[in-house]
Amino acid sequence: MLELIVMGGPLMIALVIESVLALAIAIDRFVAFRANGKIDVRTMRAKMLALLREGRDQDALGLCFSTPGPVSAVVAAGLQSYLNHRDHTKRVDSLRAVVQDAMQDYSHQAVQAVGNRLNVLAFIGSSAPLFGMTGTVTGMISSFNAIAGAGSMEGTVVAAGISEALITTAAGLLIAMAAVIPYHYFTARAERIETEVVEAAAELLDFITIHHSRLGE
Repeated sequence: MLELIVMGGPLMIALVIESVLALAIAIDRFVAFRANGKIDVRTMRAKMLALLREGRDQDALGLCFSTPGPVSAVVAAGLQSYLNHRDHTKRVDSLRAVVQDAMQDYSHQAVQAVGNRLNVLAFIGSSAPLFGMTGTVTGMISSFNAIAGAGSMEGTVVAAGISEALITTAAGLLIAMAAVIPYHYFTARAERIETEVVEAAAELLDFITIHHSRLGE
């Protein structure tokens, strides 16, 4: 492996750094999404709404705080805003708007945390082939310089430059695939979590609309 890196020329240093970064980020995001996947969000949402219907507001809030993950965090922000403003706001639409704003503000942070460092994977996926192609060009330049210096087309003269060209090209493409495939997979998982956040927020807003309307009758 070390011999290939040396044969690939100086641009292999950048490719090696990108490969290490891609691997580290992929492992980090895999662990994070796996932990999030173990959280039963639907059960948490059902229990929270059941507690709210029973008037156990603090228990519902405690359930949200004790459940890890972005969905419960966003709902907790909305529920806390609801409990703080419900006695001071008579109009349902005003209360709903306040709670919705609280959840939207927090959801931006939660969604960004879910997609943390995925932009680095995207950058690696797009830049690694460019480094590889640049290595191809520099390798061919080395080959032509060797030919010009030797005044012949012997294989030993051009072998080093061609090796550099092929190694960097292959490395760039392999690293790009190693970054792009996890990027798309994790992006799909992040979008699914974002959808769950929207659904949970909508459920809480619907409960507030119905429950507060009944209190006002």
